[in-house]
Amino acid sequence: MGITIRYLAHASFQIKTVDQNIYIDPSTKGTGLKKDHFQPADLILVTHGHEDHCDKDLLKKIRKLGSPVIAPENLKKELKGMVVWDLSPGQFMKMVTSEGTIWATEAYNVKRFRSPGKPFHPKGFGVGYLLKIEDKRIYHAGDTDLIPEMEKLADAEVDVALLPSGDTYTMDVNEAAEAALIIKPKIAIPMHLKGADPAIFKEKVESQSDIKVVILGEGEEYILE
Repeated sequence: MGITIRYLAHASFQIKTVDQNIYIDPSTKGTGLKKDHFQPADLILVTHGHEDHCDKDLLKKIRKLGSPVIAPENLKKELKGMVVWDLSPGQFMKMVTSEGTIWATEAYNVKRFRSPGKPFHPKGFGVGYLLKIEDKRIYHAGDTDLIPEMEKLADAEVDVALLPSGDTYTMDVNEAAEAALIIKPKIAIPMHLKGADPAIFKEKVESQSDIKVVILGEGEEYILE
């Protein structure tokens, strides 16, 4: 059957297997999404606390009873009342209901600032995630600039990399393309576009590598076999 990767909007993705329904950064705040776009979740991953990535009311409504939310440690109090497992970069967690593993990775800004010296996403504020599901590895970078820690992912044999490409708060399309060339996934999917042209990302990546770029519109999906 494969693994279904559905792009919902912004940085929100649904990852579905035969027996697991997983969401990354589900939110109805500033994304155009509504509760009806979501099915009951077995597992939810949140990269950081900005409301367009962490919608507390939605999390409460879509998580199944007892299903965990994985999030950075700084969100545990904010998500009080839910089952929250915190992960910091470098830490990993085995998935209880399947033979899978989730690692947290670094995600932060080095060149995009709210004001001088104050990045939109300072180091330690958020994370990315590397999921191993059914022997496939899916990397969701979170909100991040191009950072040195991405070099470590070149040895992770990533099957699919979900990379923010919209500039302002994250990498732009050219930096995201550079990240893809560093990480060397089999497939790269741009996200968090904020109006940027993903065709620029596709041309740069595919002209310099064997990486396949898949551009998904909102609601579209890719089947990872």
